[in-house]
Amino acid sequence: MKIRILGSGAGGGLPQWNCNCANCRRARQACSDVLSRTQSSIAVSGDGVDWVLVNASPDLLAQLRSHPDLQPARATRDSALAAVVLTDAQIDHVTGLLMLRERTSPLPLYACAPVLDDLSSGLPLVPLLGHYCGVEAHTVAPGEPFTVAACAGLRFTALPVESKPPPYSPRREASAPGDNIALLIEDIAAGTRAFYAPGLAQMSTDALGTMRQADLVLVDGTFWTTTEMIDLGLSTKHAVDMGHLAQRGDDGRPGMIDWLDTLPRGTRKVLTHINNTNPILDPHSVEHAQLRAHGIDVAHDGMQFQV
Repeated sequence: MKIRILGSGAGGGLPQWNCNCANCRRARQACSDVLSRTQSSIAVSGDGVDWVLVNASPDLLAQLRSHPDLQPARATRDSALAAVVLTDAQIDHVTGLLMLRERTSPLPLYACAPVLDDLSSGLPLVPLLGHYCGVEAHTVAPGEPFTVAACAGLRFTALPVESKPPPYSPRREASAPGDNIALLIEDIAAGTRAFYAPGLAQMSTDALGTMRQADLVLVDGTFWTTTEMIDLGLSTKHAVDMGHLAQRGDDGRPGMIDWLDTLPRGTRKVLTHINNTNPILDPHSVEHAQLRAHGIDVAHDGMQFQV
């Protein structure tokens, strides 16, 4: 199973268009060690030919241009993207669907019922695409494995996780199972597993148990501390209020680093969906060094894994 990180940034990417935090300023410099990042998305393949796109970032076109092998050119109009799987209905994970409207056949779209509901009402991308390529919607049931026809060697399982529906959703303050999921992705023949959760506000027993069985864990790396945005004067909300578990714990509660420390030796641990304010984006920072000491990597665009 091949996994490619198309985008590793949180909403807004790095640099964010209207932000002048330390990371954004440095990312705009040509010789900086702080790498630019597009908004989060991955592509998964069993054979390296047909790929499943997990989340459709607003930066999708730039991401595809950065990976020319995702354009196999088997016909005049062609793409290696066989289907899209969504982990939530957040703006930074779904608006890239509009960039796929030139398809010559309906777009296979896999998501849980609350996500498809939001994309048919509050942000009606599904009916909108009906005027272009059309959508072949598949409702994913949490906990039940599913496959994608063009990538039959892979098996996906949606695991409900604690996070937040998007601000436009009527369930913003009262989420339903399926509003936010992690994905267990399995290579059926090889028996290998990857766990992907770009949005994770609290660690559940089910999520942690699945992570402990995975060879690769790609998880929420949005904020370093729960008060990061407050301390910078950019928000009045804590990380958990925005649906994210910070890397550092507070008030005796474990953070993401603490949970990742409990995984078996040999598990590849990678933080993704990283906010532009997070100090781990600076490879020379104390925070980045702390992650490395715990055997945790910081995702960057173009990162690839063979699982």
